[in-house]
Amino acid sequence: MFAVPAPESGPDAGAVWHYGDPLGEQRAAASTAVVVDRSHRAVLQLTGAERRSWLNTISSQHVSDLPDGAVVQNLSLDVQGRVEDHWIQTQLDGRTVLDTEPWRGEALLAFLRKMVFWADVAIDPADLAVLSLLGPAVPEALDGLGISTPAAPWSAAALPDGGFLRATYPGEYDLVVPREAKDGWLARLTGAGVQPAGVWAYEAHRVAAARPRLGVDTDERTIPHEVGWIGGPGVGAVHLDKGCYRGQETVARVHNLGKPPRMLVLVHLDGSVERPSTGDPLLAGGRAVGRLGSVVDHVDEGPIGLALVKRGIPVDTALLTGGEIEVAAGIDPDSVPDTGGVGAGRLAVEKLRGGGR
Repeated sequence: MFAVPAPESGPDAGAVWHYGDPLGEQRAAASTAVVVDRSHRAVLQLTGAERRSWLNTISSQHVSDLPDGAVVQNLSLDVQGRVEDHWIQTQLDGRTVLDTEPWRGEALLAFLRKMVFWADVAIDPADLAVLSLLGPAVPEALDGLGISTPAAPWSAAALPDGGFLRATYPGEYDLVVPREAKDGWLARLTGAGVQPAGVWAYEAHRVAAARPRLGVDTDERTIPHEVGWIGGPGVGAVHLDKGCYRGQETVARVHNLGKPPRMLVLVHLDGSVERPSTGDPLLAGGRAVGRLGSVVDHVDEGPIGLALVKRGIPVDTALLTGGEIEVAAGIDPDSVPDTGGVGAGRLAVEKLRGGGR
């Protein structure tokens, strides 16, 4: 088994892309159990008595009273409600742990420290490594190591030798362990029958589930509604019933009165030509209607990607990528979010205009 590094030009530079059989690793992730070394992710930790209440004032999620063992997604927005940062947040043993994209670690650390002022909170890099586990056989493998999986999704439990195990999406777990213990954990897991897999397998799993990634499937104009990051603890990263935070006005306006200008969809790509690139425009009849994000070869679906496209575009629209390589693309109809609902504020306006009918 040999490790093939991830492309230096991509967001996973420094990680293992695959171990010689990328499609076989994806198959194992769907049928048995694999471990993906994602220790290139940046990890921060917050300590201090006011860390939760302070973080609640500058982020989109309701975290002021998170109980021990809670796991949530969270965002930092700019004043126009556009996404600047996305992280996974774990509350455990008197500290709050945030992990984010490798390239956003230093920027997020600087932003959070700048916002502390007089609050009782300290933010520091955490020497922790993220090992992601995928597959239906993961609980059995962990049980063989004397580790019980969390009973509920989006929850975490401390490990005896430091770090924690958390459950996130269906069939997905993360071991967040001291970095110096990472190799030992990898050896224990493979000894328990868990197959090593590269980040290609993880990305194929994520893209097929239409889960966005910061800076890959988002751009400088992305608002949370466009990529499905609305909702409370769990799969959402924006709580709609919390107090004031930066960008809240846009979130509330889009939720109550309008609809997001774009939507995240899964697209199927022509596999007979070279793959297009993240950031390429998507064209319909020669006009730009969207932006291509993640692109990956999936063991069952073939070449697929995520794209931000104009809301309401017909699902049968013939698309073509507009970068250096022209590739035909089609929207997966099952991935299109429901865009037919009317916000509560808009509904009230329409009732007033109609005389209350």
